[in-house]
Amino acid sequence: MDRRSFLLAASGAMLPGCASIGGESGPPAAAPVYRVGDRWDYSARDGFRLPVTWDETHEVIAIDAQGIAIRVTQKGETVDNARVERLSAPGIVVQGALFDSETRRFKTPLTRYQFPLTPGTHWNQFIDNYDESTQQDGQINNYASVRGWEKVRVPSGEFDAIILRVFNHLDDETFWRYATACNYEIWWSPAAGASVRENKFATYREKNQGTFVVEHRSQNTVLELTSFRRAT
Repeated sequence: MDRRSFLLAASGAMLPGCASIGGESGPPAAAPVYRVGDRWDYSARDGFRLPVTWDETHEVIAIDAQGIAIRVTQKGETVDNARVERLSAPGIVVQGALFDSETRRFKTPLTRYQFPLTPGTHWNQFIDNYDESTQQDGQINNYASVRGWEKVRVPSGEFDAIILRVFNHLDDETFWRYATACNYEIWWSPAAGASVRENKFATYREKNQGTFVVEHRSQNTVLELTSFRRAT
C-alpha cells in the first residue's frame, strides 16, 4: 500500500487519536466457529481530503492441524496486496499483520481477541516477532481492553457489537524517529463472526524536536463490513 505520512501540529502532549468510547454492559461474546469458505468483505479508506480507498476480503482457506488459515486481499486503484494469516485458535495470531499489510511471525502468539470477549477485561503483551516486509526482528507491545456493547450500522447492516480499544507500540524506532504508536477502535459482532468496523489511527514523533512537538500521522483508516458469508 502507498502509505503517506501526515503532519499534525501539537504541543508537548500526544493528540488523542480517537474519541472515548464505552458502550452498554452485556454478556461475553463467545469465540466464532470458523469453516472453510467463510468470507468477509470490507470497504476501506486511509487518509484525509484525498484518501486512498480499496476493497478488502478475508476468507478462511484452510483449517487443519496447523490451525486456521485466512487469506487477506486488498484491491484498489493504488493498492494490490495479498497475505495469509494463520491462527492457532480464533483470535490467536501466529502469523499476520499488526499495522498495515505486513506479515509478521510472532514467537509468542498475538492475542487479537481474547475469547470470550468480556466487558471490563484487558490483556497486555510484549511479543518478539519477525517482520517479513523489513526482514527485521523486533518486539511489539499489544494492549487491548474490552468495553461494552453498542449497535453499529455499516454498509452490510446494523449489528450488536462489542467494542475493543487496542493500543500497539511497534518496533520501527530509528536513530531519527520514535516507534509508531497505534490507537485502534474495533467493533466485533457475534452475528458476523468478525469485526464490522475498525477505526485505525497511528502516529510517530521525530527525535530532538525540543519543546515543539510534531506528530506525524502515518495511519487514518476506516474499515467497514460490506458483506459476509458463513459456510455451512
